[in-house]
Amino acid sequence: MSAIKTYSRLLILILAVAAALPVAAQEPPKESSDVELVPVASATPPETDGSTEATVDGTEDEDSKEVEKYYSNYLQEYRLGPQDIITVEVFGQCPDYCRFDAAIPPTARLSYPLIREGVFVGGKTTDEVAEDITKKLSEFIIDPNVTVTLVRVGSARYSVMGKVAAPGIRVMDRRISINEALLEAGGLAKGASKNKVFIGRFSSDGVFSQEQVDLEAIEKGKIPTIFLKPGDQIFVGEKFFTLSKVWNAVGQLSAARILFGSPF
Repeated sequence: MSAIKTYSRLLILILAVAAALPVAAQEPPKESSDVELVPVASATPPETDGSTEATVDGTEDEDSKEVEKYYSNYLQEYRLGPQDIITVEVFGQCPDYCRFDAAIPPTARLSYPLIREGVFVGGKTTDEVAEDITKKLSEFIIDPNVTVTLVRVGSARYSVMGKVAAPGIRVMDRRISINEALLEAGGLAKGASKNKVFIGRFSSDGVFSQEQVDLEAIEKGKIPTIFLKPGDQIFVGEKFFTLSKVWNAVGQLSAARILFGSPF
């Protein structure tokens, strides 16, 4: 009997030791797990990501505002002409006294209900046209609320000639710099000189003038870029062109003189 008791005690002792072994084996992984958690806790990704997103979002918002202002200013200052398409809306009076997607004819005089002689829009901004229509409609409608929108640009154009990959005439549907104009013309061709870039432009009184552009200085950020005006013509000369040769070529190929005359 005593042998059985002794065997039972021995069995219980063995089981107790065996039960204690897994616990001891699990302790190192716990320590290892604790060590791995330290860098995660110190990195605090939620706080860092949140602040970064706020900064990026804020920057994007600011950039969007600048882009909107950039293009809105161009459209507000834009002077209408033939081939432009506009929409005229009078609040609460559509469709009777509204014109949608109306193309401006060569006379620059737009026909309009109740206004027998029509509305002359040439050389005016959309705001100025809206004011004119408002005044004339006031004789027939009480406090007309008129909005004029530029739908598509067709009259404002510029030309790029000389040593570029794709010379030609293009529509100026936004405010465009000389750098953008040259890129849209395929960039400078082989043999072109950045020191022989010129802009021909009509002044407000119809006088044609020429201006040499230091394209290299613009690209290096030494001087501000130049923004084109409707009717401008860019000429890119070769490295061995003299100024007289450049303007002789411009006189022969002038897109503004051939197709536009003075845009003013």
